[in-house]
Amino acid sequence: MPNARPALASDLASLLELFRAAEVSAAAEPRARAEAIWARMLAHEDVAVFVSAMDDRIVATCMLITAPNLLRGGRGYGFLENVVTHPAFRGQGHGRAVVSAALAAAWAKDCHHVLLQSGRKDPRVHRFYEGCGFIPGLRVGYVAQRPSE
Repeated sequence: MPNARPALASDLASLLELFRAAEVSAAAEPRARAEAIWARMLAHEDVAVFVSAMDDRIVATCMLITAPNLLRGGRGYGFLENVVTHPAFRGQGHGRAVVSAALAAAWAKDCHHVLLQSGRKDPRVHRFYEGCGFIPGLRVGYVAQRPSE
């Protein structure tokens, strides 16, 4: 199984290439804006980005955001976001490696649970998340979208 590791400051260019190849969503532009956001993410103690690489090329990533909580006996919770695997490397364990690393980090931070939302319609995506330990239907997800200007 491929390995995952925490992202480094030097990973930004490779991450942006991955996002372009995967066409999940538009990445932050221009480059200076992406660099500023990346620096804030890496400096934030409750944000962790995990990557899996092949030959110095990042082929999968995900981001874990954790939050403290007064409920659940004081145990925090996590959100898993931006799960992306390069199309040419899907089905090889890279996505599972980054998700597993994120979940291990959440459990190490004593999180009660980790939430994940997916807007993807492809049933393979949902089978992937279920195979990583996520249980569909335990909660109902709601999204408030930014009002158009």
